Amino acid sequence: FLRACVRARLNILVSGATGTGRTTLLNVLASWVPDDERVVTVEDSSELRLPQNHVVRLEARAPDVEGRGGVGLRELIRTALRMRADRVVVGEVRGDEAFEILSATGAGHDGWLASIHAASPADALARFEVLALLAAGTQAPAHAVRTQVSSAFDVVVHLVRLRDGTRRVMHVAEVGDPCDDGIVVRDLFEFDAEHGLDSTGRLRGRIVPTGLLPVFSDRLAEFGVSPRQMGLDIS
Repeated sequence: FLRACVRARLNILVSGATGTGRTTLLNVLASWVPDDERVVTVEDSSELRLPQNHVVRLEARAPDVEGRGGVGLRELIRTALRMRADRVVVGEVRGDEAFEILSATGAGHDGWLASIHAASPADALARFEVLALLAAGTQAPAHAVRTQVSSAFDVVVHLVRLRDGTRRVMHVAEVGDPCDDGIVVRDLFEFDAEHGLDSTGRLRGRIVPTGLLPVFSDRLAEFGVSPRQMGLDIS
């Protein structure tokens, strides 16, 4: 399902706390980008390792002792768009680069992959909204930014480190419409934890479909994912 989301050029946000494997999953998702596409990675420190032939790596640079010469992620994202990037992969969104991503997705650039530090899919979108608002200042009303965030991303994949030490995908959620309390998210898949541990001490469980059909199901069907493959029995 996630491979089809990547190939269908959906915008995917990976969320989770520190040490949950966000960068590892982001690397896997980005490795599914077709080899004939030009990929630009934007990171604070270079961690992504992609197998494609057309990969350009941009890395932020801290300012010198006099406060000069620094290059942030926001400037790198602008540079990536000028480099005719088919895909932009952002290692972690943590500052004013959030507003730059909204501007790019609003202008028709799709296929974005990014990660953000958050406790849940809803919290990931709320944190992205706050970062974009801080970057915009008084230039944009809050409801307009929230609307842009809801249309900027299609899927949120949330990771959790469980008590047995394993890192699991807990939620694959579809991004819905904005509302007064935030942005609606609907789980398409969720981790079903069974009771007890197995013989190796790992928590038993698996990720299962919730039965909801995503609004972008027609786009996924073009890449080989049918409702039946998502666990839905729809005639």
